[in-house]
Amino acid sequence: MMECSWKTLLLLLCASLAVQFTAIRTLRDSLSGPCQGGYRCQSRHHRDLRWRTLCDDSWFPVEPPRKHILLFATTRSGSSFTGQLFNQHSGFFYVFGPLYRVQQAFTNSSSRLRRTLDRRALLGAYRDLLLNLYTCDFHFLENYIRPEPQDHVTSAFFRRSSSHALCSPPVCSEEGNSPPSDVPDELWCPKKCGALNLTLASMSCVSRGHVAIKTVRVPEVGDLRTLTEDPRLDLKIIHLVRDPRAILASRMMAFPDQFRAWKFWNATGRQPRYVDLSQITSTCKDMAASANTGLQRPVWLRGRYLLVRYEDLALKTREKASEIYSFVGLKMEDRVQTWIAKNTNANISSPSEWNYMYTTTRDSRATAESWRLRLSFDIVRTVQNLCNDTLALLGYKKVDSSDELRDLSKSLVEHRTFHPVT
Repeated sequence: MMECSWKTLLLLLCASLAVQFTAIRTLRDSLSGPCQGGYRCQSRHHRDLRWRTLCDDSWFPVEPPRKHILLFATTRSGSSFTGQLFNQHSGFFYVFGPLYRVQQAFTNSSSRLRRTLDRRALLGAYRDLLLNLYTCDFHFLENYIRPEPQDHVTSAFFRRSSSHALCSPPVCSEEGNSPPSDVPDELWCPKKCGALNLTLASMSCVSRGHVAIKTVRVPEVGDLRTLTEDPRLDLKIIHLVRDPRAILASRMMAFPDQFRAWKFWNATGRQPRYVDLSQITSTCKDMAASANTGLQRPVWLRGRYLLVRYEDLALKTREKASEIYSFVGLKMEDRVQTWIAKNTNANISSPSEWNYMYTTTRDSRATAESWRLRLSFDIVRTVQNLCNDTLALLGYKKVDSSDELRDLSKSLVEHRTFHPVT
C-alpha cells in the first residue's frame, strides 16, 4: 500500500510539473507575435514577480517599454482631429477605426446568426481585434475584411489614408508620399501605394515604438477592463468627450440621411411626429457611465485613464496635447507641434470643406462652440433634458433661452480640471 501511495504521489507530482511547463510554454508562445521578437518585456511586467521571472529567463529581448494608446470616443466628438496628435509622431503606428470592420461583419451576418450574437459577443470580438493589433498581428483582421484578402493583400482597409505608417515605407514603396492638400483625400494613399499588404503592415508596426488606435465603437470604458489587465499590454486610455449638443449638431451635418427628421425640425421649428431620440440618449448614457467609472479611480484604471474634453483641446491645443503626451510618458515631437500650429488656425473658405466627414483642418477656437449658431433652441432644450446628468458631470452649462444660446461671448464650458487616474 505504501509503495502504491508513493507511486501515485510521484505520478501526481510529475503531472503537476508537466501542466505547469505546458502553461508556461503556452504563455511564451502566445507572446511570440507575427515577427520574432515583436513583443517587449513591458516595465509593468517587472513589477510582477511572475513576469519578472519570465523576462529574466531571456525568453524576450529587453527593450524600451512599448506604449499602447487607445483613443476612446464617440462619433463626431473630435476624435479624428485628436488622433492626429499621435499620427503625426514618428514613433507611433496609428490605426483609424479598425473596429468598423468587426461591426460590419456582425451586421452583415445572417438574421439567424445575428439572433445568437449578443452585446457580449460583439465586445469580445472588439477586444480580440484590439489585442491582436496592439501586438502587431494584422493578419487577424482578415477574419472581418470582405472580400477576404488574397495572400494577405486587401484594398478594403478602412480609412487607410488616415495613417502615415500605412502610407509610407515599408508598407508603401513610394517615397515622399503626402496628401495633396490639408483636407485628406481618402483615395490618395491607395492610388499612390496600391493594395495594402497586411504582412508588411505587421512588420511596420513592429518597427515602430508604439501603437495608437482610435475607436468610436466600444460603448463604455468598463468594456476595456480585460485589456487594461492584460500583462502583454501597457494600455493608456484617452477618453475624449464633447458637449452632447455639439455632437448632435455635427452628426446632423455629417449624416444628413440618418438625421433627416432632426434637420427638418431644426429648419422649420416643427417637431416631426417621430424623431429617434435613442441615439443621443445612448451616447449621453455611455459617456456619463465611462466618465463616472474613470473618476471613481478603480484599481484597474490607475495610471491608465485620462479624461479630455474636446472643447479644452480645441481652445488650448498645445497645452492639452502636452498634457496628453505627459500622461502617455513620451515627449511631443516638434513635428506634432508644427502640425498643431498649422491645423488649428486654418481659414476654411469653402463650405464643402466643412462638410468633409473626417476633416482635421479647422480654426479650433471658432468651431469649439459654433454649434450654438446652428441648432434651434427647441432642439437644444430637448437634448438638455435627455442629457442633464451628463452635462452636469462634464461641466457643460445649460441655456434657458434662444438669446442665451446665441450669445457666444459667454462660454457654456465650465472651467474643470480632470486629473489622470493615479
